[in-house]
Amino acid sequence: MKPIRVLVVDDSRTMRGLIRMALARDLEIEVVGEAADPLEAREQMKALDPDVVTLDVEMPNMNGIEFLEKIMRLRPTPVIMVSNLTSEGTEATIKALEIGAFDCVCKPVPGEEIFADLPQKVKTAARARLRLVVGKMRGADSGAAIQNFVPNGKIVAIGASTGGVEALLSVLSRFPENCPPTVITQHMPSTFTKSFAERLNRVCRPRVTEASHGAPLSVGQIYLAPGSATHLEVLAKKSELICVLSSGDLVNGHRPSVDVLFRSVAAAAGANAVGAILTGMGRDGAEGLRVMREAGANTIGQNQATSLVYGMPKVAFERGGVEKQLPLNKIGESILSLTASKESKEEGGRSCRRHQP
Repeated sequence: MKPIRVLVVDDSRTMRGLIRMALARDLEIEVVGEAADPLEAREQMKALDPDVVTLDVEMPNMNGIEFLEKIMRLRPTPVIMVSNLTSEGTEATIKALEIGAFDCVCKPVPGEEIFADLPQKVKTAARARLRLVVGKMRGADSGAAIQNFVPNGKIVAIGASTGGVEALLSVLSRFPENCPPTVITQHMPSTFTKSFAERLNRVCRPRVTEASHGAPLSVGQIYLAPGSATHLEVLAKKSELICVLSSGDLVNGHRPSVDVLFRSVAAAAGANAVGAILTGMGRDGAEGLRVMREAGANTIGQNQATSLVYGMPKVAFERGGVEKQLPLNKIGESILSLTASKESKEEGGRSCRRHQP
């Protein structure tokens, strides 16, 4: 097999060297070029036609976000963003993932292995079916959206990984202000989840926050698992359901884990829940979704055609956890149909508060 050809774009020579060194550990990857800014990178892309680009967020002449938009429009290529752990860096990275970047990695801090997961992300990016038209993946809404939504008491649990920023924006943009209580585990470093929750809160009607320990599940509230430190679980306490942030080992290589969330929802809510598994690498969430389905919950899996990475939804489907597979732009509508009381009415139109540029 031919090696995966990578172009490294970063204004720091030191950082370019660290990325090259990290990728050199994998014999299936070859760094074919380096660029110090987007203008140089543009010429390198024309000459080298790389399979994957690693792209710094903050650079001179043109920042990484502007360059990413040009790549996605003019020469669609899988891009992995390399981000500083600053508020500006995390905000920009969330925007990049929304535009169509395949994934992100954080620049190393003292004491951690340098870009340990970058080679695997590069290989997955090269193999994945890149969504060339981001707007199409997000989907022009088709079918009816529920107006005058009246929740029927069910809760919603959603799991996602690579490609999940885009997918979750698509799904949650359909939710009304009084949406069913919704808990989400998205594989994402802790430095990004707060910014992502804030982004979702700005563009969607319901209130979106990072989950906090002991928070009651309420109508009109979406809870996003904080990254890295804990798992998010749902617990039945007296007459209500609450969020629980629990320490514990990695599950399927992740903390927070989708499997942990789904299993807890199955135990706490049983048939009074809807589970959805979206785009992502690996198998996290597959067993948990099967447990939810066996407990009587309705379960949905994103289909292959609209998944940036058809990994988690595929394994969940193969193991019997998926009741029905749907394209991304139908999942929000389906969730609402399953969680609406008979008093709800259907009418076309979006539920999104507004669309940020």
